[in-house]
Amino acid sequence: MFGYYLQLAMHSFRRSPGLTVLMVIIMGIGVAASMTTYAVFRAVSGDPLPEKSAQLFVPQIDNIGPQNGSSGNQLPDALTYTDAMALMRAKAGARQTAIYPIVGDVVPDEHLQLRPFTANGYAAYADFFAMFNVPFRYGHGWHSDDDDRAGNVIAISNRLNQRLFAGINSVGQTLNVDGHDYRVVGVMDDWNPQPRFYDVNNGFSFGDTPDYYLPFTRAVALHIGSNGNNNCSASGKPLTPGWDGWLRSECTWVSLWVQLPDATSVQRYRQFLSHYASEQQRAGRFKWASNVRLFDLNGWLDHEGVVPPEARVSLLVAMGFLFVCLVNTVGLLLAKIMRRAGEIGVRRALGASRGHIYGQFLAEAAAIGAAGGLLGLLLTAAGMHGTDLLFDPDIAKLAHLTAGLISSTVLVAIFATIIAGLYPAWRAARVQPSWQLKSQ
Repeated sequence: MFGYYLQLAMHSFRRSPGLTVLMVIIMGIGVAASMTTYAVFRAVSGDPLPEKSAQLFVPQIDNIGPQNGSSGNQLPDALTYTDAMALMRAKAGARQTAIYPIVGDVVPDEHLQLRPFTANGYAAYADFFAMFNVPFRYGHGWHSDDDDRAGNVIAISNRLNQRLFAGINSVGQTLNVDGHDYRVVGVMDDWNPQPRFYDVNNGFSFGDTPDYYLPFTRAVALHIGSNGNNNCSASGKPLTPGWDGWLRSECTWVSLWVQLPDATSVQRYRQFLSHYASEQQRAGRFKWASNVRLFDLNGWLDHEGVVPPEARVSLLVAMGFLFVCLVNTVGLLLAKIMRRAGEIGVRRALGASRGHIYGQFLAEAAAIGAAGGLLGLLLTAAGMHGTDLLFDPDIAKLAHLTAGLISSTVLVAIFATIIAGLYPAWRAARVQPSWQLKSQ
């Protein structure tokens, strides 16, 4: 029966090709606008680590006090070195890692005939790789023993491995960064979650894959400064000169993550965090009531407002535009169907039920939707190349025409056009055959 309805739809399209093409274009443009903006919105609002996001938490401690601007949930994003190391030593989570961004000059071997170049990286602990499910193409991350002895080891990205070692297994090779030799222990596979949620100190960031990771303790031993936000002004306390003064200061620059596998461990860690802050108050370091927060991964991204306002606004505008296209399609379908009232009356007189009339015109709407979806797919693919006109380039390039987006585009077009065809089909099914036969 559905095949028969499609035959009737094709016959109808040949009778009024201009009206049919107009509806296909309207639906194609409306679907393309909505799906292009949806692709960007989905890229920045999705869960970057769905398999573990409910187990990963960011602790915050108020080390500046209400007099310097802290209140409620508005606490420093990062921690001081003092607090971060105290939490690391406590090992109150199943896993934990302190992190901060670094930058260094990579010095290639002479035989490569490459000039030294600047590379971006992070200083972290060994748990970083297991906590965030970092995949490795060769080797693995370093061990906790390397953290304890500030080992001269390094894990590099696949991109850096391609540049320096032509993509071969470089585990065991030596890499010079800022004049210091490091032994390569692992080459990460292509891993670059967006947003880069683990960079707490910078709120969040989008962009290219970091080039390398060093042990946190090694970076501190070499006095490698942070390449991220270093908030010293909020505490209002003077900064003692020198690296030791920097480490002892109330400047916040260290990100910290803990893995807490269940609700019980989350509750215990909250209590531990509150107890730690209370101890700092009793010791005279804090002059205010303890104030701590613990965000899970998705809660942290919401707290930081990771979805750009322009992505939300653009999505709402695009959905509104799709609604306008649907309203126009309803009007065109209604006009097209009402012009065929005589044909409908004859079919009803020959025994077609109202359900048959419904099916005929909904099948016609579905066919228009499918054609509009294919056109929308082409326009969506073209729109992907123009997203940087509306969004930051680092965000725009996250939108890709995936298999899921392809199927969603066609299905949305078909479903939306069927919805648009419900009222015209209802009007068609209400046609009285006797009136139409008399008028003929």
